Amino acid sequence: MQKPRPRLVITDFVSEPLDVELQILGDLADVVALNAFHEDELVGRIEDADCVMLYHVLSLSRKTISRLERCRLIVRGGVGYDNVDVAAARERGIPVANVPDYGTEDVADTAIGMALTLARGIHFLNRLLQGRKGEWTHTHAAPVPRLRGRVFGVVGIGRIGTAAALRAKALGFDVAYYDPFVPQGRDKSLGIRCVETLEELLAQSHVVSLHCPLTPITRHLINAATIATMKKGAFLVNTARGAVVDVMAVVDSLAAGHLAGAAIDVLENEPPSDENPILKAWRDPQHPAHERLILNPHSAFYSEEGATDMRVKAAQNCRRVLLGQSPVNVVNG
Repeated sequence: MQKPRPRLVITDFVSEPLDVELQILGDLADVVALNAFHEDELVGRIEDADCVMLYHVLSLSRKTISRLERCRLIVRGGVGYDNVDVAAARERGIPVANVPDYGTEDVADTAIGMALTLARGIHFLNRLLQGRKGEWTHTHAAPVPRLRGRVFGVVGIGRIGTAAALRAKALGFDVAYYDPFVPQGRDKSLGIRCVETLEELLAQSHVVSLHCPLTPITRHLINAATIATMKKGAFLVNTARGAVVDVMAVVDSLAAGHLAGAAIDVLENEPPSDENPILKAWRDPQHPAHERLILNPHSAFYSEEGATDMRVKAAQNCRRVLLGQSPVNVVNG
């Protein structure tokens, strides 16, 4: 009896046509995209998968992983892997891998773009005058200090944090970072400053850019208490994970006039409902968040080239496993 071909299941985000995946895996496996939006939609459709690729639309919890009968690899098509129960996969002997390097430039570019838009008053002036809320003059955004020499604080100095830090340094910022999980000396190689505590970084930064993973330690790392330690008139940028920031604390700080602006690429729950209080404040012309908060639909990762890299690298890792080789970028080894 002929052995069935291996089966690769793509749970979400990527749908037909699967030209990229088929070019890499078509000779080895059947490739199917489920285009699911919730984990419950995977029941009866994923159990016989040899490899599973997922993105950021849904999660793979213990209940789903426990049903995988012959899975040899789970690949998170992206950097963060907090939507996979890596411990449950380890217990089942299933390696979980991510794609840590596909969108480094794109996310860093977005973080810098957001920082400049906030700090130069570009978004604020555009939205204010678009709503006819004043005379045609630059003074609405005043004071706007020169950026050279201002402190650009980076939380998390991994691949993306490093790329953002080097871009900020090239613009003349005094770049400092906080990351207790990297060895000493990173500051020497990058020509930037390392600070010992998050509180120290927040207190001195004019712009704070978040580039840390989501873990139990970093969940709501930025909250009402930590925002209160930031400089009055500072700006916050989050292109990391949504739950790193308590966004309602950001909205409250904007309303109180403490934060001068914020740019949030990713929210804790996506897509947000129209009743989400964050969206209501952002869309309300009478709320300070209307002019001082930038929201994007989890798009910092995206470029045509980056989207292709993400799919190619994820598929290549699956190919390695199907050929009997060890996977790369395993996060639960």
